[in-house]
Amino acid sequence: MMRGAAGALALLALSGCAMMGGGAGQAYRTVALRDAAGRNVGTALLRPGTEGVQVALSINGLPAGTHGVHLHETGRCDGPDFTSAGGHFNPATKQHGAENPTGPHAGDLPNLVVDANQQGFLTGVAGGTVLAGKRANSLRRARGTALVVHAAADDLKTDPSGNSGARIACGVITPED
Repeated sequence: MMRGAAGALALLALSGCAMMGGGAGQAYRTVALRDAAGRNVGTALLRPGTEGVQVALSINGLPAGTHGVHLHETGRCDGPDFTSAGGHFNPATKQHGAENPTGPHAGDLPNLVVDANQQGFLTGVAGGTVLAGKRANSLRRARGTALVVHAAADDLKTDPSGNSGARIACGVITPED
């Protein structure tokens, strides 16, 4: 599994490098995720796409199972519970979840499946978001944002968080310089 995940991250990195000639601040970003004990448990690669920011997440060291993954509204990951990251990133004030008729939040991402070896990989798009600028829909706005992995699966419809449980890993997406 990790060999495939590493290959996918490398491919996304290379395609992100090709984008660097575009608009200022639109190059890819790498985000390190840590658990409540401060251990590095994963890496996310973010790059601009036509529908929003593309996210590729590789995890190693989280409990096996299905986990909700969301972008949160504040670029802080104070342990152990990561509540400093605030609520889900939702600049368009929609309801939670892809299966909610009045959703989804811009920060709603697919569920992450972690295998028995504590490894997982996901790709998704944070619809309507950008990496550049200090606009409301920018992941690099003045307060930054955070990428959070939750303890349970996201049911993709229950507002405000999809019943995805406690926050078990977090990574900061830093504000634009």
